[in-house]
Amino acid sequence: MIQKIISFRHELHKYPEVSNDEYNTSERVINFIEKYNPDEIIKLGKTGVAFAYNGKEKGKTIVFRSELDALPILERSGVEYRSVNDHVAHSCGHDGHMAILTGLTQKISENRPIKGRVILLFQPAEEVEQGARDVVENSKFIDINPDYMFALHNVPGFEKNKIILKKGSFASASKGMTIKLTGKTSHAAEPQNGISPADAISKIIKNLNELRTTKTLFKDFVLLTIIHIQLGEISFGTSPGYAEIRVTLRAYENEDMEVLTDNCEKIIKEISKVEKLSYEISYSEEFPATVNNDKCVKIVEQSANQIGLLIAHIDKPFKWSEDFGYFTEKYDACFFGLGSGKEQPQLHNPDFDFPDDIIEKGIDLFFAIYKMTMNHD
Repeated sequence: MIQKIISFRHELHKYPEVSNDEYNTSERVINFIEKYNPDEIIKLGKTGVAFAYNGKEKGKTIVFRSELDALPILERSGVEYRSVNDHVAHSCGHDGHMAILTGLTQKISENRPIKGRVILLFQPAEEVEQGARDVVENSKFIDINPDYMFALHNVPGFEKNKIILKKGSFASASKGMTIKLTGKTSHAAEPQNGISPADAISKIIKNLNELRTTKTLFKDFVLLTIIHIQLGEISFGTSPGYAEIRVTLRAYENEDMEVLTDNCEKIIKEISKVEKLSYEISYSEEFPATVNNDKCVKIVEQSANQIGLLIAHIDKPFKWSEDFGYFTEKYDACFFGLGSGKEQPQLHNPDFDFPDDIIEKGIDLFFAIYKMTMNHD
């Protein structure tokens, strides 16, 4: 059976699709899982899909989640099943996560719940954040109303098959901030007749960097990264009248993200006023922190111990973000790591390829969690 799942993972890897375009990926998953006779196939938006196995008695509803999407990256792995889609690759391992969930489906089809309900969720657009948010807001998912949710992510740098756990925040909150500054162009020989945003950019960057190091404002780690600046046009005869600054904000805790955001906006407002500029702030790719429920962490820990998997308890959240945070805001949930090897290329690297030899343990752990949660008070 495991070889069949590995072959399916290779197929998914060969035909990746980017966020919100996972039509064929979703269809492949449906075609594969239909053989295991789920009680319901629930379409969630354009590409999202969930499979339900229902017990005859009332009980808890458990959701296991995987992602459908790949990244806009040119693959350089050299594997025979490498991506045939130009500049699209499963460089984060979502193909492996789907394979694990597919393997879990096969096991559940042979061990259907007596009471309660188990849902296998294949979610679109994790990489761009709105995937989980769209699912959470979907009326069909609201009707599912999970008691518990679980998801995993492969983590390079950790021993293969080691389970990475943490209570509370597991992955950081992050958001992209776009700042638009509007002044007035003038002749480059007479800059005093215009309103250039150049000085404002310098002041904003300086003050934002000072804010990041103001430890008394924050409970834990925050990070502010300037990722793009655009000033005026490429015209030596014109003093600029417009600028854009793009910044990534990041914080271990949701509360610190609110403080960071509020203070950034205050800095931009004050400097724009002094420099006589109008300003506009917008946000994109907003990820809340993924905050684990203590009870769900305990379930994962006990399940891992039960099947003999080693556990690493981390002290600090990961700096990367994960849209599973939209689920942890509303439901009791646990997001955990599955070690993918100390020498494994890092996530989003062009030579990344999900290691097939961790699929089986991922399936086994999800199945152990399934059996435990179905009997959990």
